[in-house]
Amino acid sequence: MLINFFLTLRRYKVPVTLRELMDLLAALQKRVVYANLDEFYLLSRTCLVKDESNYDKFDRAFGSYFKGLDDIKGLLESLVLDDLLRREIEKLLSDADLREIKNLGGLEAFIEAVRKQREEEERKQAEERAQQENQRKGDREGRGQDGPGGLGQGRKRKARRVWNQRQYKNLDDSVELGTRNIKMALRRLRKFARTGAPDELDMDTTIKATAENGGLLDIKMRPERRNTVKVLTFFDIGGSMDAHVKICEELFSATKTEFKHLGSYYFHNFIYESVWRDNRRRMNERIPTWNILNKFAADYRIVFVGDATMAPYEITHSGGSVEHWNDEPGALWIRRFLDRYDKLVWINPTPQETWEYSSSVGMTQKLVDGRMYPLTIRGLEEGMNFLSK
Repeated sequence: MLINFFLTLRRYKVPVTLRELMDLLAALQKRVVYANLDEFYLLSRTCLVKDESNYDKFDRAFGSYFKGLDDIKGLLESLVLDDLLRREIEKLLSDADLREIKNLGGLEAFIEAVRKQREEEERKQAEERAQQENQRKGDREGRGQDGPGGLGQGRKRKARRVWNQRQYKNLDDSVELGTRNIKMALRRLRKFARTGAPDELDMDTTIKATAENGGLLDIKMRPERRNTVKVLTFFDIGGSMDAHVKICEELFSATKTEFKHLGSYYFHNFIYESVWRDNRRRMNERIPTWNILNKFAADYRIVFVGDATMAPYEITHSGGSVEHWNDEPGALWIRRFLDRYDKLVWINPTPQETWEYSSSVGMTQKLVDGRMYPLTIRGLEEGMNFLSK
């Protein structure tokens, strides 16, 4: 049942499983919703979607599959049974239900009976609506008006279906980050460490220790959870990055509110022997990169943000910088960062499908040992997951 709907969701890259489909079928069997496509949409999304980043994919799949269906009649006509689902459905039914379905002639006959019941209900509802409309029409003719105050009421507009509104478009984990979801992504990815005095009850460990102690209570405490993540961010500024200023500003603002221990610096095109903290004073107040490597401990997480789009010699050669003479190539400085910090990623704001067309992007990706991620929810999630290991 609903196997074609299930396959449509998979085709739209919604990660649904057979177990979740069985949950939906069980809810339908209990008549959690009945004869209402809008309610079925909410129920099926609740049962089948486990991550809000898949809401938009679900809406598109739902709209595609149920296009033109306004009620449960169309839904029932779309049902398809196969042997696997038949067995799973029968497991969910009681013996009394199975006997009743058997008396009706099987599951297909049961669906047909439901369809006929629904058609009969629709016929009665149509007759009631017609009677009410005739009564209202008679009242209007008696008053000589189209409606209150003589104004015609007009036909009630059919509301646009919720799934066609795609209210969760910005949550799609394959689209670029925006103001609405960037903080949500960072909050989801923060890693917390336990430090300080043990002043919080560790329930799971207490239960386990008590069980191992023959049932005698063995209370275990743990440090209060605090945000102790240490992060250094380096933002590429100017040149080709001008096209990505807005999203990088949003990322910078979000990181300031999400991480307690945070240092932020700027560079242009690639990392060399100096960086800066204030763009207005970039030429006068440079900070030696060696100072950063010596000042911040190895437990810091390093995040470079840049499009890595430049001439290859800017990475590989001394004097490659377009702003000043660099005695040592940028590739050497990246290697020094990797030698110092185990947790380092590069976030690229350009679409991932374009990376293969830029030799400098490929070089940078190789230099950071493949740890380059796109500036999307999914990319940021994967990058932060690596940093939190």
